[in-house]
Amino acid sequence: MEEIKELTEHYRLTPGASNAEQRLPLPLLVTQMIDIATRHANMLGFGSDIMDPQGLGWVLSRLTVQMKRWPCTDSDYSITTWIESWNRRFSSRCFCVADGESNILGYMRTVWMVIDVRTHKGVTTDRLNFRESLISDRECPIPLQDRHITLETLEHGTEQGVLSRSKYTFRYTDIDFYRHVNTVRYIELLLNQYTLSDFDACRIHRFEIAFMREALYGQEAVIHKLRHVEEMPADDFVLTVEEMPVLRARIRLQLRGE
Repeated sequence: MEEIKELTEHYRLTPGASNAEQRLPLPLLVTQMIDIATRHANMLGFGSDIMDPQGLGWVLSRLTVQMKRWPCTDSDYSITTWIESWNRRFSSRCFCVADGESNILGYMRTVWMVIDVRTHKGVTTDRLNFRESLISDRECPIPLQDRHITLETLEHGTEQGVLSRSKYTFRYTDIDFYRHVNTVRYIELLLNQYTLSDFDACRIHRFEIAFMREALYGQEAVIHKLRHVEEMPADDFVLTVEEMPVLRARIRLQLRGE
């Protein structure tokens, strides 16, 4: 098996794939990130062709996106991925986003875990064909995820900002081939807590999401939103199902032009 430590894929953002601000949408970037991670894993010998017969699959546990600029409509860009670390429970994989002239636009950090697709429970990575030589020494310069708020903080933290709640019932198009809610659907749901005017004035500078359990078809989610006060204000989110947290997220917006 050829040890290709880095994989780069090239893209062009079409008008039909652009968001309302004529930029690359975060959900599309995450979809492409998942696709290139899957292709790289297949090339290295621990992808779907190896895992499917064993009843195993990769799922995303944590995602951090930090962008200086976003690709605009009719522009070229690329995504490069590499493995940062590996242990018996998790694999850390990083990504670099660049424009058509190889100028760096941003980075992504991810943590993945292996599940038994029948039970949806986490398993160790011992059965995978991993080799230490596959770990890249390339650095990912963005910070690790900070500690997210807890549900208790959310309930009693109104002094930090205005607390809001909204509800959503997961439908057919929210479900992926593991038959739980798709990562991208969660992201779209969080972004829809903002208005069109919010994104006309601001862009996403940093996005963090950490998953704790899965949500399923037909379940009703409650999205709790709280303003997180620090040097640069951000919005914290906790999504719960039956009062149990499914994910925590943090979104930091930045005024356009900054």
